Amino acid sequence: MANQQEVLDSLAQIAKSLGNGHRLAIIERLAQADMSVDGLAKAFDLPIANVSQHLQTLRHAGLVKATRSGKQKIYCLTDDRIVLVINLLRQIAEDNVAEVEKLVQRLFTDQDAEIQLDAVSREELLIGIQNNQITLLDVRPQHEFEAGHLPEAINAPLDELENLLMHLSKDSDIVAYCRGPYCALSHKAVAKLSRLGYRVRRFEEGFPEWKALGLPIERTI
Repeated sequence: MANQQEVLDSLAQIAKSLGNGHRLAIIERLAQADMSVDGLAKAFDLPIANVSQHLQTLRHAGLVKATRSGKQKIYCLTDDRIVLVINLLRQIAEDNVAEVEKLVQRLFTDQDAEIQLDAVSREELLIGIQNNQITLLDVRPQHEFEAGHLPEAINAPLDELENLLMHLSKDSDIVAYCRGPYCALSHKAVAKLSRLGYRVRRFEEGFPEWKALGLPIERTI
């Protein structure tokens, strides 16, 4: 018969699998869309063997799984709630670990320091969507947008943002979002649109957190 310590030891092994920045980055990217080993290696500029090893560690911990597509293995998260676990760790660290708090404060201050990057909470964003009070911009790459996005969002990758300006009104409230709290894409989009006179803010979280909470999403594929 298993005892409490054996259960806790098993949980500790799962937690240990998260003890690597590259593995956390892989989880964040898989929370956007399913990806192959090659795709992940290219995204992070890491050797394929290195990425494969990280994926095997996550797989043994029950955090990711793979399906076969032709000759490739496509990886995905086993449970969207993994994102919530990492988000909770982020909040605890920011509130209680001084070094993490300093790093987060410096994360985006070197760029666009003169722009006030106001954040929109999850609750405020949900009300805005329900009441059709905002224009929502998803600034992630197209394949991530197609795999899932917030309701009525417009896909506006940074390198295509200028082409969409004619469709945006300076009299409407705009909210930009991307991969998560530490993703720079939405910050850059907000800074660019703010300089051009648009009323724009950023969502303080991202698509993965929204999806993991069971809030409404849409898919193009």
